[in-house]
This record gives sequence, structure tokens and C-alpha cells, in this order.
Amino acid sequence: MTGRIEARLAELGLALPEPFAYPSANRTGCVEAGGLLFVSGHPPAASLGAAMRGKVDAEVSEAEAHDAASKTALNILASVARHLGSLDRVRRVVKVNGYVNSSPGFERQFAVIDGASDLFHALFPEAHARTAIGVAELPRGFPVEIEAVFEIG
Repeated sequence: MTGRIEARLAELGLALPEPFAYPSANRTGCVEAGGLLFVSGHPPAASLGAAMRGKVDAEVSEAEAHDAASKTALNILASVARHLGSLDRVRRVVKVNGYVNSSPGFERQFAVIDGASDLFHALFPEAHARTAIGVAELPRGFPVEIEAVFEIG
């Protein structure tokens, strides 16, 4: 049975990818604690055609990075759906932390991570707290990595 959030994704012309597979048993995509779901850092979903490698503003354009952030949000939601059984258990997005693999001088990390925030807001309309920072490198050269905290019920 499709829930209301999955139905909203379909209305937007979007679908969840296969959940990201963590390469080591010492970490997982999601951990529940005290009514919150902490979601590990996720890369963009390669199966959705996102830019998967490169520094933003040098090898990856801001627009491509924005798209990668949106597809990272879908990757996060796939992990959440697998963990919870339904995205309808998410009450709200509490916090989003976005990391942008930035070339020197790039100062628009906020605009890149808007790709994730905009998608989350379309599904869960209450505003969330957020951090968007530039970093010198990310694992495997990913252009973005995003983590999130959700309130669940």
C-alpha cells in the first residue's frame, strides 16, 4: 500500500531509489533514539543520474550540485522508508546538515543544499533547521553529502 508521502512523491514525478548500502557493518543509515530518527550522511543517488564526483564550481556546476542534493534527499528518504516501513511515520524534518565539496572561493553552499531542503519542504511543509557548509574534500569525491534528523511517530 502506498502512503501519502509516497503518493506525493509520485505527484512530483519522483520515485525512491534503492537505499544506499553502507560498506561496513559498523555503521547504518538510520538510528532511532527518543522519538527522533538520525540519518547518516548520504551521497547522491547514482541510479537517478546525479553528478557523483567533483568539486562544485570547478567540475560540477551549481545547478548540477543542486540537483545532486535533491537526489541525495531521495536517497535519504529511501533509507528512512526502509527503516520505518513507511514515510508516513515521519512527523517532520528537524535538521538537515549539508556538506558541499567546494572549489576555492565558492560561497553558495546554501544554494546547493536548497536542492534537499526544497524537496523535504515539498513533502513535509514545516520549516527545518539547517546547516550548509563547504569542505575541501568528501569521501569518494562526492559533490555533496547530507545527513538529517527526523521526528517520527
